[in-house]
Formats: sequence, structure tokens, C-alpha cells
Amino acid sequence: MFSEEFTVEVTKSKIAENAIKNPLKDLILEVKDITKEVNSPEGLLTIVNNINLSVELGKPISLVGPSGSGKTTLLAIMAGLDLPTKGSVSLLGSVITDMDENERAQIRAMDVGFVFQSFHLMPRLSALDNVMLPLEIAGDPDAFEKARNALVQVGLGSRAKNFATQLSGGEKQRVAIARAIVNQPKILFADEPTGNLDSKSSSAITDLLFSINELIKTTLVLVTHDLSLAKKCDEIYELSDGSIL
Repeated sequence: MFSEEFTVEVTKSKIAENAIKNPLKDLILEVKDITKEVNSPEGLLTIVNNINLSVELGKPISLVGPSGSGKTTLLAIMAGLDLPTKGSVSLLGSVITDMDENERAQIRAMDVGFVFQSFHLMPRLSALDNVMLPLEIAGDPDAFEKARNALVQVGLGSRAKNFATQLSGGEKQRVAIARAIVNQPKILFADEPTGNLDSKSSSAITDLLFSINELIKTTLVLVTHDLSLAKKCDEIYELSDGSIL
């Protein structure tokens, strides 16, 4: 029989060993040595170059930089929408760069939300139907209730029956945000979410994104060229020519 002291020491040793193996257990996203290269008429083009960054659970971060700096490509790789030429990405505890597209799609469907600059709404569907659509595709029996609640969360409960074509730019983006959060995602990727909006709508959408970050405890990864928006995040990563400055 082992002594109680020996058992305690072994337990402590295993805990310490696990901590060494996984010292970043509070990270929801970790990017290691990511490079993305593509062929062009001028030869091999490096869009993202040796990027390393990490995102803690629940904390908002921003990627900033001019057009062509690699922000959107990096976001697509982090979200599993694209694969790097080199390096690895761990998202929600899984190394998504080792997965095929179907496996990455399953993770995105369950725990990831997206907000894009151009809304991507179906014009012939109502606001409610646009939010319900991904839930219905997934066969969620509570699609109607979840979608209605999400629209209320973004302040559009009274506009649920309006078609996308009847909504302003700011309202369209609210619908897009409702669709992105309808499944209470663990991480929300937003690519220039205010890029197509006027200053008043932009300010309202910014406030909404950060209030949702607090409300549903999601992690926000924000791509923007707007430094005033980026400064609202806990961390800012500035990109230039595919590299973090």
C-alpha cells in the first residue's frame, strides 16, 4: 500500500505535469507561427507572415492595420475558414489546422459566430427568418424562439417581420449580429462590422458588440481600421505587410 503522503505527492506531481503541458488553459484561441502564401503573376506572395498571438477567454481583441495588411486573411485562418501554408491554430481546445473542412464546419456551427462588413442577409426573407435560417438548417426545434430572443437582444424585436430590404444599414447589421449570437457562441469574429455604416450607426453597433461581449460572455475578435474602435478592446494587434508590429 502507498502511504497517504506518497499519494498526495503523486497527485501534486500530475497536476504540475498537466499545468506544464497546458499552461494556457484559459486561452480560447492560440495562433502559432502562421504564414499564408499564395501564387500570383509576380510569383509567391506572402499575405500573413509568421504570426503568433493568443486570446484569453472572454476578452475582446482587435486586429488593426491598413487595407492589404493581412487582417481579414488572418481572421479567416483563426476562424477555420481558411488554412495557413505553415503553422497551427488552436480554437476552443482543438487544433483546427489538423482538421478537414467538415470538422472545422462543425466547430463553427456550434460555437463560433461571424459578423461581416456587408451583412450577408437574404433580401427576400424577414429579419426573423434571416436569424432563424442557420438554426433551421441545423434542425433546431427552438429556432423561432431563439431567433426572436436574439432580435430583442439587439433592439429589433419590433422589426422582426420586416424584410431585409426594408431595413437601414444599421438595422441590417443588427440582424446580422442577432444571427451571429443566436446560438450563444463562445467566440465572435467581426470583420469591419462598421465599415458600411454612417458615424451614428457605427457608434451604436460598436456599443452593441461590446455590450454583447459582456452580456453573453463571448470572446470578441474584431478586425478594423478604426483605431478608436480598436482601443475599446483589451489588446490590439497592429498588422503591416502581413506581420504584427
